[in-house]
Amino acid sequence: MEVLYPHCAGLDVHKDMVVACLRHVVDGTIKREVRTVKTTTKALLDLSQWLASEGCTHIVMEATGVYWKPVWHILEDGDFDLALANAAHVKTVPGRKTDVNDATWLADLLAHGLVRGSFVPNAQTQEMRGLLRTRKQLVRERTSHVQRLQKTLEDANIKLDSVISDVMGLSGRTMIEALIAGETDPNTLAALAHRRIRAPAEELCEALRGRVTKHHRFLLRLHLQQIDIFDAAIVAIDQEVDANVEPFRAAITILTTIPGVSDLSARTIVAEIGTDMSRFPTDGHLISWAGLCPRNDESAGKRRSNRMRKGAPWLKTTLIQCAWSATRKKASYLQAQFHRLRARRGAKKAIAAVAASILTAIYHMLT
Repeated sequence: MEVLYPHCAGLDVHKDMVVACLRHVVDGTIKREVRTVKTTTKALLDLSQWLASEGCTHIVMEATGVYWKPVWHILEDGDFDLALANAAHVKTVPGRKTDVNDATWLADLLAHGLVRGSFVPNAQTQEMRGLLRTRKQLVRERTSHVQRLQKTLEDANIKLDSVISDVMGLSGRTMIEALIAGETDPNTLAALAHRRIRAPAEELCEALRGRVTKHHRFLLRLHLQQIDIFDAAIVAIDQEVDANVEPFRAAITILTTIPGVSDLSARTIVAEIGTDMSRFPTDGHLISWAGLCPRNDESAGKRRSNRMRKGAPWLKTTLIQCAWSATRKKASYLQAQFHRLRARRGAKKAIAAVAASILTAIYHMLT
């Protein structure tokens, strides 16, 4: 097999060490040199200097959790062509797995051009991605605390979520704070409701008639404090995103013209795929990378599975949410597409197709 990169290296990255295999082809003879270094900044800088001094031009490493990132960032400053390999695509022969063998195998694959590098956005996009992923995690954790608060109210037989739509809204929060302060009279609590609450006063009073103990008040106070902490953290992240969003402003503005894509969704999408679509040869490549199309699983002329790949879960969940919003946009192509496909294929496949259509539009709008 033809050797495309005679001077290359494969890195087997771990939390505390990196096993590097430098592969040379000299006068038709393959020479390998293996070194094991720590993952401290000084050790990685020394590794970069050693690889550069040996004439290494291409480096490949597996995507191992978050451990590959500091290695990538340091080597990125050198004059190397870096590739991040999906571990599922570069498995070696079973029963022969060692750190040295893994690094050697990666170097051999790279030398023959058999490694397809994963998409790694630029540093600015990675920072935006980190902020918005953290925001989504905080929103999920906040939701968990709201659910725990509702569970505590149910334990006290306070049926607040049965009569108002948002327990953490203005009226709900005011009533909960009154309960924590020791108020137990249902009429007094019901009087705190905003006039826009649709539930009748009698129904509201009945829902607020419970048995709230000192134990319940302690838990309610604790959950409210945690929710406030998450609210403050989400606001801080939003401010940081606003301060760094200017390079992506034009792309975000364009994407919000798509039905179902809000400003926050557009920011999340741009943070996941960037604004340079040259990394994806066609819209089909982008859809496949996102995991919004069936995987290839065929044997003897028969397709064995139509399940979608895992793809990029952060991007996929955002696109699915956008797709559901788009289906509620009256007289739109995406709504018509969803109803047409749902009748034949079911709601799950239909909504995935709508999400793929949204991503196709995004690809061509950013190209």
